[in-house]
This record gives sequence, structure tokens and C-alpha cells, in this order.
Amino acid sequence: MSGVAGSSGTVKETGRFRRMLNRLTSTPEELQAEELEQHAVDAGCSRICDCPDREVVTVTGTLRAVTQRPRGGVPALEAELFDGSGAIDVVWLGRRSIAGIEPGRRIVASGRVSSAQGRKVLFNPRYELRAIGQE
Repeated sequence: MSGVAGSSGTVKETGRFRRMLNRLTSTPEELQAEELEQHAVDAGCSRICDCPDREVVTVTGTLRAVTQRPRGGVPALEAELFDGSGAIDVVWLGRRSIAGIEPGRRIVASGRVSSAQGRKVLFNPRYELRAIGQE
């Protein structure tokens, strides 16, 4: 029995060693993506890469870019939400700006996933801003 315990202890040590080695050899962007992806899972949200088209989902992540771009003659505020597993465009139609929607801000957004020009999109989602520094 002690051999089995020793074996599992060795496996745990190998796992820890691999994780430590992975952290040392990863780029800051890879580490941030891993942290964001873990945060999404811990929050009980769907990973963006797993969001099926035309389903209602709740996702969380960091806004990487925010732009104002008209859609069909209507003003629209677009933001790219990244959770470490992938990105989704979040679009508020009829809006030129929304207080707090800015690059680097963490949000939780809920809505029906659409596809536009080969990218996943949430139109007019319900959203919750996360306090800066809040996990």
C-alpha cells in the first residue's frame, strides 16, 4: 500500500512540477488567457469557445476593444469580449457609448448567440460591470 501512496505522491509532484514549468515557459498573454478562462469556469459561465449558435448563454471576460460602428444606418457600440478560450462581439444597437464599457473592463453578459461574418455576436445583451480588480 505504501508503494501506491508513493506512486500517487509522485504523480502529484509531477503534476505540480509540470504546472510550475508551464508557468515559467508561458508568455504573459498565455497566462492571462488561462486565468480568464479559469475565472469564467469558476463564475459558472459558458466558455466562449463552447457557445452554440442561437442559444442563450452567459459569458464573462475582459473587453479587449470598444468601437462605435453604425449597423444599417443605426449607431452601434461594439466591444470584443475575451475569456481566454475565445472572443465574442458584444453589440448594443442604438448606442454611441455606455458608461463603464471600456477596454480592460471585466463584464458578465447574457444573451442569444448569433453569427455575423463568421464571428460570434451577442446583440443587446443584459450585462453586469465588474468592479475594477474584482474577480
